[in-house]
Amino acid sequence: MDAAPSRLMQMPSWLLSEASLHAHRLLTAAFATAGSRGYHYRLLAALREYGPASQARLGRRTAIDESDVVAALNELAAGGYVKRTADPEDRRRNIVAITATGAARLRRLDKVVLQVQDELLRPLSNAERELLIDFLRRVLQASNDSAAGI
Repeated sequence: MDAAPSRLMQMPSWLLSEASLHAHRLLTAAFATAGSRGYHYRLLAALREYGPASQARLGRRTAIDESDVVAALNELAAGGYVKRTADPEDRRRNIVAITATGAARLRRLDKVVLQVQDELLRPLSNAERELLIDFLRRVLQASNDSAAGI
């Protein structure tokens, strides 16, 4: 006879936290193997999705602290993945854009992320994965709505 699940294994908040830690470990290791970091991926993905932006706007879009944004962008610029130009409206501000090299790098990192997703969700069928994604989106949307006062 199987033992009943522990009290923690009945708590969605604990399960989500543990799953998040596991996903973070997998992503961190996979990005390190690819010679990258999660901040690099987030910044490149935001630039691809939204286009060129100031460093401050990138920080807000990616939820990365401004000092960490600067450090990560310095690393990306050194690799030729992004370029900074002075904002014509405010020469004190830099506008950051993804380069062709950066777009190619992002495509490679997208593949890394997909491999991690497959590893993370291996125990689930495709239908279960879709349900999980839908449930998580709904939980996050409710959180975002609550934070926005909706």
